[in-house]
Amino acid sequence: MTEQQNTQNVRLSRTMSAVDFAGYGVHEIAYVKPIPDDEGGITFAIHAADGTPLTVLPDREIAFAVVRQNDLEPVSAH
Repeated sequence: MTEQQNTQNVRLSRTMSAVDFAGYGVHEIAYVKPIPDDEGGITFAIHAADGTPLTVLPDREIAFAVVRQNDLEPVSAH
């Protein structure tokens, strides 16, 4: 990232309200997060960019595929 891009990003982050920031990417990004299931295994929760839970799936690759099928970009969250 260039210094100019970094400066623009800092300015943008200072001018965005909490509500604006929460909605950033809501129509482009979905987060995929591993979560424990009831049987001691791991499932994968999909959340909209604003944190809204969408679904839980048994496999990371399936979760990423479902996100892409809905014209969103999957991002791993921890």
